[in-house]
Amino acid sequence: MPFIDTPDASVSEQTAKLYADAEASYGYVPNMVKAFGHRPDVMENWSALLSSIKAGMDLRRYELVTMAAAKEMKSSYCLLAHGSVLLRDIFTAEALRQVVDDPDAATIDEAERTIMRFAAKVVRDASSITIADVDELRLHGLSDAEIFDIVTAATVRCFFSKTLDALGVLADSAYEKLDPDLKTALVVGHPIDGTA
Repeated sequence: MPFIDTPDASVSEQTAKLYADAEASYGYVPNMVKAFGHRPDVMENWSALLSSIKAGMDLRRYELVTMAAAKEMKSSYCLLAHGSVLLRDIFTAEALRQVVDDPDAATIDEAERTIMRFAAKVVRDASSITIADVDELRLHGLSDAEIFDIVTAATVRCFFSKTLDALGVLADSAYEKLDPDLKTALVVGHPIDGTA
């Protein structure tokens, strides 16, 4: 249970639409969506911002940046959600577990390792980023626009992950079906919701 009560769909037309759209997309209303039930306009505006950031990145890069940011914040929910995307579209369970546990040994290239380290550093302490960090990305062929995309993907994750964790929102029980070793790697903060 989250730390605050989440409203049902009857609270407003906008909340009802938010929940209905989520159920059409996921097959159920995720806990993360219910958390925004009091302020569906915030979810709508955040989703629009996120879409504009993602538009400049390919799926693999966006998800790796997001995973690095979520891991640095110890956000189980976001690691599980975005890990599931990578599992569905890009990696095997074992390869994904390696990306989470030890990116240096994982089957990703050096540019991706650098990007993940950079994203984690942005989340950990953005004021510690130096021109040397940015230049390291440039050495891997990244343009200034691509560097901007990485920074904004990492920083927008801070808003969402920290909102969910501060409200005690647990990852949906649907994530229990993941490979046990992968699930162990992805649950780094709050546990998965035990309710069906």
